[in-house]
Amino acid sequence: MFNMRKSILATAILAATFGLTACGGSSDKKETPVAEPVNTAPKDIKVTLTDGALFLGNVAGTTAGTISATDSDSGDTLTFTTTDENFEISGSSLILKSGASIDSETVDVTISVSDNVNAVVEETVTLTVSQLENYYGFNSKFEENKSAVSYSGQIARHALLNEVKKYIGTLTVAHVNDNNITAEQVESHLNALFADYDSIAENEFTFTDITNLKQKTFADIASTGKSLKGKIAGNDSSKQTKNWLVEGTFIGWTDFGSELKTPEGLLNHLFSVIVSQVQMTNDGEQVSDYYGNPISKLFITPEGLDLQQLVQKHLLGAIMFSQGTDDYLEDGLTSDNTKQDKDTKPYTSLEHQFDEGFGYFGATRDYLAYTDEEIAKKSGRPEYQGQHDTNGDLLIDLNSELIFGNSANAGKRDRGAVVATDFSADAMNAFIAGRKIISEAAPNALSDSETEELNKQRDIAVDAWEKAIAATVVHYINAVLIDLDNGAQENFTSLAKHWSELKGFALNFQFSPFSPMSESDFAKLHILVGDKPDLENIVQYKEKLIEASDIIQATYDFNAENVVNW
Repeated sequence: MFNMRKSILATAILAATFGLTACGGSSDKKETPVAEPVNTAPKDIKVTLTDGALFLGNVAGTTAGTISATDSDSGDTLTFTTTDENFEISGSSLILKSGASIDSETVDVTISVSDNVNAVVEETVTLTVSQLENYYGFNSKFEENKSAVSYSGQIARHALLNEVKKYIGTLTVAHVNDNNITAEQVESHLNALFADYDSIAENEFTFTDITNLKQKTFADIASTGKSLKGKIAGNDSSKQTKNWLVEGTFIGWTDFGSELKTPEGLLNHLFSVIVSQVQMTNDGEQVSDYYGNPISKLFITPEGLDLQQLVQKHLLGAIMFSQGTDDYLEDGLTSDNTKQDKDTKPYTSLEHQFDEGFGYFGATRDYLAYTDEEIAKKSGRPEYQGQHDTNGDLLIDLNSELIFGNSANAGKRDRGAVVATDFSADAMNAFIAGRKIISEAAPNALSDSETEELNKQRDIAVDAWEKAIAATVVHYINAVLIDLDNGAQENFTSLAKHWSELKGFALNFQFSPFSPMSESDFAKLHILVGDKPDLENIVQYKEKLIEASDIIQATYDFNAENVVNW
């Protein structure tokens, strides 16, 4: 991954000079006096800003720039100091203090400089704070020093989905028995996480350590009304291209049990299977896998489904990818850009719609500052492992500083590419460029040329987003093939996990109106993959998976080496 930083727009420098003189003596002999050396005070303090260092939402500890001054006395050593609340000085480096926050377009810094004889000059330097091209931050055109970026509802749903995944993962035989957990309790809690936001809004998160989080409950992100149910494809149909409530629209899966054949129907069916397996344990029955071996994880089915993975990946498509592409980044881009949204917000409706589309991608505001290894949490700087305290307040803000969802997979696939890909940077740069077009036009409507360029950047972003999903499907096809080669019986749990990630992600493509995959190829792909791993005909099934991988390679024009090695 690379960083593309914007130069600081301007730096206004105020200069002042102080002069010191020294007097010589005289004698009775009226000898010609010898002039004493005159030490002049330093002058012309200036700060040469580090390119892209000073910006709204900047990083504590960042060296903002290098301080210099003019001193005509050769050999003098200049010492710089400041009592500024936001900055400190080390040598000649101006550094943003830990915990400091820059939230205005200019900042005044008073700097003192002294030389060897303590001739002192104090000057105030006015620095212009920039909005970086590699940072998703934009100022309001309506309220001074106010951010125009907001997508807390999307972050609440990312947190909800992570909580669903975490909760399902706790449902082992030992945990259920040791804690006397009933099937009714499981059903109630799953339904609350999916459909009743208000009932769980005050719950503390369990999907991650909350110690250093700014938000510790769902209500801390958004107080009310942010359920997953309300946004799954079909339930928020005002802007969606397809009517997902009509059976036959949602394809790629055949067994819905007693539920409707819709995106929500599949989710409800998968929940019901989890509940039924917990009920079997409550009744003292053993859940066994395809080969008759005991199953300890009650979210793994005898057929080889890992319902923890399948639920999460299905909802990443049916909510996050669907809402992002087929709502906010399609019809949403026709929204008004001339006045405050709802007459009170610090942004226009168009700005907010675009932000919400970006929010579903799941990237942090400074996503481009991460390496692929750091996005994947495999190596790199300890303070950048999927999250980073960008504003230096010693807390992780879920709204801007933690990586969620598909943006994590984009970095993982870039990291695993033999022939370089940059899905992560391609998507993020396009999101920033598109948002910049909207911001610079506000509070005015976009011109035809601006609309054309905005749509171009949107297309780049959603294409990279979908390619990251497609590459992830290829990755899990490869993982399933390895599991089958190493012995399906011996690797049943791993096989179930990898197959379910493959299948869940592969269901996603249909939710984007911009997808390059044809409906016929999508249908064929899912016929080949099936609704479960085919453990009766492993040799033939492996051939089908390779054919499925070929469809993806052709659709997304993936490099053959990457397809083999992802």
